[in-house]
Amino acid sequence: MALGHGGHEVDKIPEGETISLEPIDTTLWIHIFLQMLAFGILFPLGMVLGIIKSRWHVPLQIFTTALALLGYALGHLHKGRQFNPKNVHAKAANPLFFLMVAQIVLGAYLKLHLERGIHGRIRPAIRLVHSINGKAFPVYAWVQMIFGGITALGFCQGDHVGQCLAHFIMGGAFIAYGVLLTILLLVGQLWLRRTGRSQEFFDSAVIAAWGCVNTFTEHRWGTAWVRNDWQHTTMGIIWWSAGLVGVWLSKDRDGAPKRNFIPGFVILITGWAMSAHPQELMISAMTHKMFGYTLMAAGLTRIIEVSFVLRDKPGLSEDGREHNSFQFIPVFLLYAAGFLFMGATEEQMALMAGSGIDHVAYILILYSLASLLFLVTLALIHVYDRANPPAKKPLANGHAARGADDAQLRDANEFELDGLVSDDEDEERAARRKLLRDDGLEEDDGPASPSTVGRNSDRVV
Repeated sequence: MALGHGGHEVDKIPEGETISLEPIDTTLWIHIFLQMLAFGILFPLGMVLGIIKSRWHVPLQIFTTALALLGYALGHLHKGRQFNPKNVHAKAANPLFFLMVAQIVLGAYLKLHLERGIHGRIRPAIRLVHSINGKAFPVYAWVQMIFGGITALGFCQGDHVGQCLAHFIMGGAFIAYGVLLTILLLVGQLWLRRTGRSQEFFDSAVIAAWGCVNTFTEHRWGTAWVRNDWQHTTMGIIWWSAGLVGVWLSKDRDGAPKRNFIPGFVILITGWAMSAHPQELMISAMTHKMFGYTLMAAGLTRIIEVSFVLRDKPGLSEDGREHNSFQFIPVFLLYAAGFLFMGATEEQMALMAGSGIDHVAYILILYSLASLLFLVTLALIHVYDRANPPAKKPLANGHAARGADDAQLRDANEFELDGLVSDDEDEERAARRKLLRDDGLEEDDGPASPSTVGRNSDRVV
């Protein structure tokens, strides 16, 4: 298999490049789609099925593993475009598959239900490792798919590494923020309430920490300051300073959780700054501007949601299951902003400028990718949510309540008509009620039920 891997034919790769000039062949395209299906959809679905303890968890994970191994083999058997064998995608593949195999072994051990002797002591630790690795697996897979994209195009090498890291890390962070907001909106309100903190506390704390990192890493110390360095560094300063304000405002004077506008404001001001970011290519300037506008819209709609839609409440209902359609707007815009920023690296912009695709078509493609990821996230949350339905009042209680109301209504009618009926009618009614009690129908349906009136009359006759 190693000899068949086309990436080892480095003589076809031009000097100073990391890929050859041949196009991607059919085998490699199949590898790409199989791995996207396995790691991007089926493994996350299997993770959710494992969380809800579905009987389909194990069969799906076995099938997905077989699919992933087939894709792994095709990745080593392709022809056409060749790659530097030391590329980051190839280096990350082996650890990813090692974690996949380890997950399978741990799952098989847990499936044996060995609980005696030493197994009883190590089983909780193995269950914890299996759970953590399974929930982190979609993150591993996301990073590997990003590595696959930049390797296939020969991007992010040499002097481009720094700006690639900035775009993919921050863009990925916006997407991750959107995913977390989706989870909290649909199924996380009760968990958030149990923490005793408002959502803005966690958001503002992360914003402040990220701002501290950006303040000291966006400029290469010891070199001259340029325009982009000033913008990136001051953006880090506004993040940590405003983030600290958000942490302070996340509690009221009595220490109870309190909503605030700070995370939305930070997103809005970041979008404004990025919309004015200087760029050399027209398509790059337009893509960055649309990214800035999208981020500004996300921040503004987030402020409107907290202040006017929810009116500073944690949610629309006590059980956290109700939501307003407006609440999905800032969430989806964060997905879109993340893809726009990830798709705006220098090399990607140069490739788009030479391909004939204008900025409108390119931005629509990125919005389409954001929509697909949003759909996958909603589907996975729906699978989890359907397995955890809300607690409902027992049906018997509803029947008992209706029965009590019906009995009260009958007693009132009998009291009002007591002087208007004859003794014969009293005896006939008493006999009818005795028959109904003996059959158990009076308490369940009542004599006024359409399903029993006819039968009651027949029995009395």
